[in-house]
Amino acid sequence: MDRNSIFGIILIALIFVLWSVFNKPSEADKRQQYSRDSAAQVQREQAKTESNSTSPVKSLQEEVSQLTDSAISKVLNTTFGAFAEAAIDTNRFFTLENEKIKLTISTKGGRPYSVQLKEYHRYDSSALFLFKGDSAVFGLNIPTTQNRTIFTNDLYFKPLEENNNIVVSKGQKAGTVSMRLYAGANKYLEYVYSLAPESYMVDFKINLVGMDSVIAANYNTLDILWNINVPMQEKGRENENNYTTIVYKHLGEDVDELSARSKAGQTEQKDIPTSTKWVAFKQHFFSSILIAGNKFDNIAIKTTGLDDSSKYLKNFDAALSVAYDHKAQFTAPFQFYFGPNHYNTLKQYKQDLEQIVPLGWSWLRWISKYCIIPVFNWLDNYISNYGIIILLLTILIKIVLFPLTYKSYLSQARMRVLKPQIDEIHAKIPKDKALERQQATMALYKKAGVSPMGGCLPMLLQMPILFAMFYFFPSSFELRQQSFLWADDLSTYDSIFSWTQNIPLITQFYGNHISLFTILMTVSTLLSMKMSNQAQMSDAQLPGMKTMMYIMPVMFMFVLNNFSAGLTYYYFLANVITIGQNELFKRMIDEQKILKQIHAHKAKPVKKSKFQDRLEKMAKERGMKLPPKK
Repeated sequence: MDRNSIFGIILIALIFVLWSVFNKPSEADKRQQYSRDSAAQVQREQAKTESNSTSPVKSLQEEVSQLTDSAISKVLNTTFGAFAEAAIDTNRFFTLENEKIKLTISTKGGRPYSVQLKEYHRYDSSALFLFKGDSAVFGLNIPTTQNRTIFTNDLYFKPLEENNNIVVSKGQKAGTVSMRLYAGANKYLEYVYSLAPESYMVDFKINLVGMDSVIAANYNTLDILWNINVPMQEKGRENENNYTTIVYKHLGEDVDELSARSKAGQTEQKDIPTSTKWVAFKQHFFSSILIAGNKFDNIAIKTTGLDDSSKYLKNFDAALSVAYDHKAQFTAPFQFYFGPNHYNTLKQYKQDLEQIVPLGWSWLRWISKYCIIPVFNWLDNYISNYGIIILLLTILIKIVLFPLTYKSYLSQARMRVLKPQIDEIHAKIPKDKALERQQATMALYKKAGVSPMGGCLPMLLQMPILFAMFYFFPSSFELRQQSFLWADDLSTYDSIFSWTQNIPLITQFYGNHISLFTILMTVSTLLSMKMSNQAQMSDAQLPGMKTMMYIMPVMFMFVLNNFSAGLTYYYFLANVITIGQNELFKRMIDEQKILKQIHAHKAKPVKKSKFQDRLEKMAKERGMKLPPKK
């Protein structure tokens, strides 16, 4: 590994460190963010908390069991007003199912009770549910003309269909389940769910019929409250947590998200007063997304980290408002996406949903979108083993970058043949005359026609590829639960040894397992550096560089121990190929010939730069006497 590669690695490490520091919110920023909570959001949260914690329906059911019919009617009317008849009933379940998902809908709340993705399994081979049972809440807050706020999640809807299991197969039309919450004769709130064959998208409509006389006249929005405890799906809780957050899309603009760094007990929240198109409860490889047919006027979102002992990773909470007018009939269209964070799958719905896949900054996304993903998918069409695909992808990338790598090595070779002359300069000029030493060195470079930065540009041009791969492999859905050699899942770490005991510092900074591909990556990096260090410039020129170049790979070993095995496998392969390339270049490039070319260049007169010519011309015009040429 040449000197420019070492500089490149150090530069990359510094960028990672600075990026991490600058993106870490300060305590002042957090306090300021929390203080932005609007009064409307506080009211929504209070209504939801009261509804969930006190569970009025349950307490009423216990109470009315000992009351007379007239007393029961009075209690229900006092508590629920026009919705009194929907307060007590038997919970029933209806399912919409196709080849990909199974959506279970509860009559209590008329809400999605559970969503199973039939094609996939959790890391322990059990069925994969995005949410299930009481771990999810979905409903409307309805302020009535009777000065009550009703939360529909605790009321019982009436199904229009008696077939409680609708299976939609290929070639059939979409299946539909309708749930109605009645508030009197010809007055109801209706949820309509429709599922097409072979789709992850569920059409969802909210219909209000005759509700204009029930909902308070000064109420011009529908407030949807959506809350989910997100279950752990992948091996490696910490790694999955780093990708689990709420993502949202501004209407007609870019996608944004809350920080995924919230740990147990920590909260991240934000009010977005501008219009948004959709909100995604996103995990590492799967998401539940609510898409507005028109727009959400404003949203308030919050994530809360849960304890490591919990089977859930985080709690997601969203309050979503859509415009409502007081008409006898009103419809608000939506869509639910329940499915994988697979780039091409999300892209086919043409809602910019693919932007939830973390591929880095915009310029890095361009590299992944137009270069890496198409090549990866093309290889995937012919090869079933993803370890082989990563190998071929690495080779292709190295072939594309070969001219830049060769130019960088050639520049390093030119610097290497000048090393004895530079050492002579350092021997003649003491350290305390650093400026004079530097001037003499630069004069030598100029006379020899060598640029000390000649190898840096090729290295900088390769960095975008390096960054793009850093984001691509951990986010690649194709690698999920794909095995290769000893790695049983290329999307997460490849543990060859693990332990449960908490070892001070080791557990905190390294983890409770050893990833073999990470070890191989580190060893190959150190080997490459050691081989190239023998031909590097003197320690006097690069003080402390030798120590730094060996510390950096060890630091990366600690950082990447919990990362995707596909990523560290790629870095290992890249290092091995780089070592081979350097050996090839060593045989291709004749350093004695380069030295002769440098001597020949020294014999030529040094041409004046255009800038120097302009300065001399200006001096002559002003009558200044130029110093004699030496």
